[in-house]
Amino acid sequence: MSALNWQKSSFSSESVNCINLAVAPGRSVKLRESDDPDVIITTTPDTLRALLRGIKEGEFDHLTR
Repeated sequence: MSALNWQKSSFSSESVNCINLAVAPGRSVKLRESDDPDVIITTTPDTLRALLRGIKEGEFDHLTR
């Protein structure tokens, strides 16, 4: 596998605990957390879009209370 071009979230500061994203061949999306970069989640653009929409709409807020 070729090296991935990881991008840090624009909401992240210069500290740790940042989310990184990369688009892999075949348009799969890779996500990782900066403090544990060996753990990588693979998803599709549509699934990531649905997750982000749910987060913005508060669908998961009950999990953080």
